[in-house]
This record gives sequence, structure tokens and C-alpha cells, in this order.
Amino acid sequence: MYEVCKYKLVLGSASPRRKELMSGAGLDFSIRLADIDESNFPQFNDPADVPVYLSKQKADALFSTLTNNELLITADTVVIIDGDIMGKPADRTEAIAMLKRLSGSTNKVVTGVTLMSKEKYESFNVSTDVHFRELSNQEIEYYVDTYKPFDKAGAYGIQEWIGYVGITGIEGSFYNVMGLPIQSIFVKLKEF
Repeated sequence: MYEVCKYKLVLGSASPRRKELMSGAGLDFSIRLADIDESNFPQFNDPADVPVYLSKQKADALFSTLTNNELLITADTVVIIDGDIMGKPADRTEAIAMLKRLSGSTNKVVTGVTLMSKEKYESFNVSTDVHFRELSNQEIEYYVDTYKPFDKAGAYGIQEWIGYVGITGIEGSFYNVMGLPIQSIFVKLKEF
């Protein structure tokens, strides 16, 4: 694995996509999980501040587990459309409703990231615009029933069928839409 910084990296996430992206970047890391309520956050004037807040909450929940030579990486991703935050859908009905709202429009995917050691921390966010074509009800229902995107913000995974057939373009980081802006994290780790 590639050694990008002097710390042992700890990923504070159970997301298989985040694990895949960290591994794909050649980073050696362990996993540690925080148990926080991701649906509970204060109101912010800018909805893009929410994922940063949540990533910091995850990091704070794991801070006491860190040793002096560890660096924790936590993240939270939301989909924003018309100023409204879309988190993970609760069920099939909510997933279908989310995708109907995203159909034919542009949404913003924002991932908040916190890097934390015993000595310091840094939080930031990365934003990507995602453009969807008009999706038919049949396409939406097929995707939800086949891929069950209940663990994904906005009820979609760009790397899945819906991304192949429904997304006409993006402005920004593809990997951010998958849930981890790995290029930005790699650069920040080198600076940390």
C-alpha cells in the first residue's frame, strides 16, 4: 500500500464504497465505527454544511479510541436539490419518490470529511453537480427493486445501473458522488 502520511489511517465508516475507494487509492487503513444519529442535525443556512457537521460528529464519537499515531477519516454524503437535503431513503416508497424528484433535474452531491488525530483536525466538503435525464416510472421502479439503494443518499449509486442509463453528466468529482472525494482526501493527507 502507498504511504501518504506518517499516521496509521482509520476509516470511520461501514460503507463498502468508501472502503473500495480508500483501497483503490492504495491507502492502508483499518475500520472503526461510530454510532451517531445521522438524521439529527441543527438547521443550517447552507445545507452543504450538514455533511461537514455530521462527519465531525462521527469523528468526535471516535476521538477517545485514537492512539497518538492514528489519523481518523470520517465522512457523510448528502444529495441536495432545490435547497432540500435528501439522505438515505427509509423504504421503497421513499426511494421511488426521491428518484422521481431527481428525474430530469440537476442535484448537488456534497460530502463532508473530517480528518482527526490526537493533536488536530480539519473538516471540509466537496461538491459535485449531477445531471439526470427524465426517468420513466418503470426505470425508477426497476432500479429500486433490483439494486435496493436504501443505504445511499438520494436513493442512487452513480456506479450502478441508474448511473449508466440515467446520468447525463457531472461537474466535479465522480468519486465524491460515490461517497468519498478520495483525490481531495489524498492531497489533504499529504499536507496533514
